[in-house]
Amino acid sequence: MAPMTKALRLVRMISASPERVFEAWTDSEQMGRWTCPDPGASVDVEIDLRVGGHYTIRMNVEGGPFTAYGTYREVDPPHRLVYTWGWKEEVQAMKAETVVTVEFVAVEAGTEIRLTHEGFPTADDRAGHEEGWKICVERLAGLVAGQ
Repeated sequence: MAPMTKALRLVRMISASPERVFEAWTDSEQMGRWTCPDPGASVDVEIDLRVGGHYTIRMNVEGGPFTAYGTYREVDPPHRLVYTWGWKEEVQAMKAETVVTVEFVAVEAGTEIRLTHEGFPTADDRAGHEEGWKICVERLAGLVAGQ
């Protein structure tokens, strides 16, 4: 069976400026407050925000830890980020490198986030990440609302 390359796409309006949303997406302390679907998790984020730079998100949750990691391919503040996404632990390993693209589009009410995550090898991988992204982006919106 050929690998599934269907992308997941999420669009979410956030009532904060693109600069504020981009900052929350790229600052390790702030990212640690929203980037794990489990609100009770202890999260440690390391970011080297430059093309070719790496990031690591360590989520200490029940059944974990789980570590997401990748490399930045594009960094265009406050408009766009493109980075690879993978999992360190075998239980989460998708056996594929996926790519996340996030666009921060200024709109009258704040920022429209357009997230695309592509390259999933299975429908289950895609579905699990879609569920996680929805929760995380909602948490991000709560963090920056009105700023």
